[in-house]
Amino acid sequence: MVLAEQQARRGARSKKIVLLVMDGLGGLPHPDTGRTELETARTPNMDALAGHASLGMMVMVAEGITPGSGPGHLSLFGYDPARYVIGRGALSALGVGLELKPGDVAVRLNLATFDDDGLVADRRAGRPVDAEAARVVELVQRELDVAADVTVTLVPEREHRVVLHLRGAALGGAALTDTDPLETGRPALAVKAVDDHSRATAEVVNEVLGQSRRILAREPAMNGFLARGFAAFERYPTMAERFGLEGVVLARYPMYRGVARMVGMTVPSVPESTEDTVTQLEHCWGESDLYFLHFKDTDTCGHDGDFDGKVAAIEEVDALISRITALGPGVLIITGDHSTPALYREHSWHHVPVLLASQWPRSTARAFGEASCRRGDLGLIHATSLLPLALAHAGRLVKYGA
Repeated sequence: MVLAEQQARRGARSKKIVLLVMDGLGGLPHPDTGRTELETARTPNMDALAGHASLGMMVMVAEGITPGSGPGHLSLFGYDPARYVIGRGALSALGVGLELKPGDVAVRLNLATFDDDGLVADRRAGRPVDAEAARVVELVQRELDVAADVTVTLVPEREHRVVLHLRGAALGGAALTDTDPLETGRPALAVKAVDDHSRATAEVVNEVLGQSRRILAREPAMNGFLARGFAAFERYPTMAERFGLEGVVLARYPMYRGVARMVGMTVPSVPESTEDTVTQLEHCWGESDLYFLHFKDTDTCGHDGDFDGKVAAIEEVDALISRITALGPGVLIITGDHSTPALYREHSWHHVPVLLASQWPRSTARAFGEASCRRGDLGLIHATSLLPLALAHAGRLVKYGA
């Protein structure tokens, strides 16, 4: 009996968990049809899974709170985003492969276009191609001259996005205000320290941004930076420490690799496309307990107000589901990190649909969409409950009490 129980538990631990996140998946009904993007999309593979899955809706942070991508993903990973607070800068720094130490400060920069009067003409510098952005970043890095006791590193992230990483004993905190005015025709704001501890850091950042404007003065479009999302790095407990899970992340965009690395996941490869994300999953299958797959296009189309584009992005992922199920995961979760309705064009506070397929569901529907998820057996849950549910469905949790 003991041997059989041990074998059963070993078998349970061999069950893999796939967490598939379509960024900004949640939507709002189209006024002409009454159906959301997910409900409009032709998703035969997800619908087939829904017939053998538990469905529900999720609150990502709290009712009425619109989550950013960082808090949304932390919640999916089982970390209360109200307790584990980290700025976008640290996530982006980890995402581009920087190794952070406690006390380091990082911030996300936008390459921007400033006119002759010093006003912001384009907050994203025309979305330059990666190679051109890298050229400009290298130029600034080479010519910067800052205090000798502070190390300044600039790393291109993607298109107009750049990471600024600071390290040094002369630095203080990262309670700093952003410089992005959030609209064109206005000057960039100065970095200001919110507390006395951050004053030295503010001085260094203002110096870096000021020098960058002078170095890039002859560039026609990429002639300065806007700073958003300062963060001082601190170590989080890993998923291995909290849940006994070794995880990998397959995501094209650095920020999502960053939030996964923050909780101890590894990055075996960087996919080049939606299809390549699944190809890379097939290549590394079997090495870990948890596989986090991230797809960005749903969110991008939501921000662009492109309802049909978001529908197409969902359908593109659906076409790959059979390749994922062929690997035999014990649990397959399909969800989002927040809602980005195309009709709203921004992240929103609306609940997020979730599908959890396993050997042990209480299925309630034959289609995956907001309406069917509202009627699902999971009900309305906080996103931090999702990973414990996945562990239970994978047989990785033991009974509580006698």
